[in-house]
Amino acid sequence: MLIKKYKNQFSELATYVVKYLSDYPVFINLGLLWNFGFASFIFLAVQLLTGFLLSMHYVAHADLAFISIEQIMRDVNYGWLLRYLHANGASFFFLCVYFHMLRTLYYSSYYGSRKETWIVGVIIFVLLIATAFTGYVLPWGQMSFWAATVITNLFSAIPFYGREVVYWLWGGFSVNNFTLTRFFSLHFILPFVILAASILHVLFLHFHGGNNKFEMFVPYDKVRFTSFYLIKDFHFMMIILLFYFFFTGFYPNFLLHVDNYIPADPLVTPPHIVPEWYFLIFYALLRSIPSKIGGILALLASILILFSLPYIKQNFQHMQEKFSNWTSKRFILYKTLSDYSKFIYDFSYEIFFFWFFFVTCFLLGFIGSQPIESPYLDCGRTFTFTYFSYFLALLFLNRVLSIKRENE
Repeated sequence: MLIKKYKNQFSELATYVVKYLSDYPVFINLGLLWNFGFASFIFLAVQLLTGFLLSMHYVAHADLAFISIEQIMRDVNYGWLLRYLHANGASFFFLCVYFHMLRTLYYSSYYGSRKETWIVGVIIFVLLIATAFTGYVLPWGQMSFWAATVITNLFSAIPFYGREVVYWLWGGFSVNNFTLTRFFSLHFILPFVILAASILHVLFLHFHGGNNKFEMFVPYDKVRFTSFYLIKDFHFMMIILLFYFFFTGFYPNFLLHVDNYIPADPLVTPPHIVPEWYFLIFYALLRSIPSKIGGILALLASILILFSLPYIKQNFQHMQEKFSNWTSKRFILYKTLSDYSKFIYDFSYEIFFFWFFFVTCFLLGFIGSQPIESPYLDCGRTFTFTYFSYFLALLFLNRVLSIKRENE
């Protein structure tokens, strides 16, 4: 009887979820940029599956980790495919996440009722960074070993207890076998935390609703998610997977570093320690500050400042309330075109600042891949300033526009 009871409850829950997803209303004017969220979730599933299969053959030991990777590549049936799918899947996962975040910044989809959705998304991004870093250490090659040494040494800047924290992370007085096993444990468990946070992210999205290209809040300009946007998501995913399998099959090492095919050697430092491409922006920010503690604070601030975006724009919240009062009669919209044109005019300033921020991030990524020398070091400091000036400019702009609207 107990099993039958829970079976009926599960059946009702499944029926409710399927009905909710099929009847979920979505704005009719969503473009391809809105598909990157779905693509990110698919790549999370790919990483979970391939990572689980790889963990069956990986040995988390300093003397055997590199050999176990080679054994997976050479002796395990289709082990090379699993390894390359997992390694390149991380790059495509970050690519989809970055496009997803850039779309949110471009259309200002982070303020108002969508604040919780954005904050959970930033938490997912932080967890993704931690997961990718711990996974980068596991091959135990030269770049993996020295990347772990450099990044973990940053914790020594913590006042009073910094050195003890570093020793605790290492499990000794240097990066060693205990460090590897701890990173392997973290890398295995963090993706499930990301999965749980992603489900919460989707729940907030469905509860508060999403954004659209023109900030329209008219309820009748919507269609059902199934099957209109579900088919569109799968079509877009097929295109992304085509590039994914192309890189995996023909250029599997294009996004990987050649030094990581050399076994870790604590006595030989690579001539140029550089992280994966998706960390280059933060690496450039870190090394642009002459002071160690200053570089760490800049690195932390570059990520934590993303949490402040909903509060930066909260003074402009009444613009959303104005357009939410539109009626269901389409011809009535033309009576508010003057107000809407003002909204588009103000939005153009944010578009300008966005592209300024986008170019800054792109150049920081390029600088992060270059040696620490002039002129890259000087340019890195300049673009570090412009990176943070974007948020200050956004705060100033929205404050000015808010005052302007109050005076009208």
